[in-house]
Amino acid sequence: MSAPPALSAVAPGGVPEVRPGDDLAALVLGAVDAAVWPDGSTGLRDGDVVVVTSKVVSKAEGRVLAAADREGAITQETVRLVASRRHPGGVLRIVENRLGLVMAAAGVDASNTPEGTVLLLPIDPDASARALRARLQAATGRRLGVVVTDTAGRAWRRGLVDLAIGAAGVVVLEDLRGSADHHGRTLDVTVRAVADEIASAAELLTGKTSQRPVTVVRGLGHHVLPADDDGAGAGSVVRPAAEDLFREGSAEAYARGYAAGLAAARDTAGGVSAGGVSGSAPRP
Repeated sequence: MSAPPALSAVAPGGVPEVRPGDDLAALVLGAVDAAVWPDGSTGLRDGDVVVVTSKVVSKAEGRVLAAADREGAITQETVRLVASRRHPGGVLRIVENRLGLVMAAAGVDASNTPEGTVLLLPIDPDASARALRARLQAATGRRLGVVVTDTAGRAWRRGLVDLAIGAAGVVVLEDLRGSADHHGRTLDVTVRAVADEIASAAELLTGKTSQRPVTVVRGLGHHVLPADDDGAGAGSVVRPAAEDLFREGSAEAYARGYAAGLAAARDTAGGVSAGGVSGSAPRP
């Protein structure tokens, strides 16, 4: 009988406060090499996935912005407003940022950063993942995957999860369409978001306050690509606008409906209904 699938992960400590210009690969390796797995082993193995939070990537890349007003930084990173809502502390903005990610506050983070500063997301998280993977593989001789994560809410669920905003050497989407389930039925729509699942699994160990920004996930070697293949990257997970059934934000939908209502009222008042049929409604 074959062994059942197994997944294991460690989140080593020992990563110091990351500062702009730091060698992130060296910091990651130092922490990982010092960590002891439950079986007593150390170091990285072929097929391991190294998961790092975007926070430390942003710090190393100098994406620390002096900003007394976080709202200004959010506006700077925003491409499109999806929804907004006032609350006692101000205004919550759900926006599409320049990476195509739809999230609260455009991913601008004011936690775990010096007072008077905010953290912006990496300029190109996939490129960050590729660079980190290249350094780690060169140093260890191992075939590795790298996932860069950030935290986001979900429109129809309470609570936050981590998702992949950057990836290298990992199958980010597993397309199961065309395969058959246990009963022989063909799967028509199933595409697993593997990189996002890895990100969320890692976050169970890293948390938000543990100062453990790195996790190594083991047991997913079948989702790790050859050493010279970085794969499509996490950017490929962002749904294209043409496929987005909820593309319009609430404010946009309201504005469009309001404008259409005004136009219909003007047409009716002018003797033509919204459907193009003459009407006799009196002018208001």
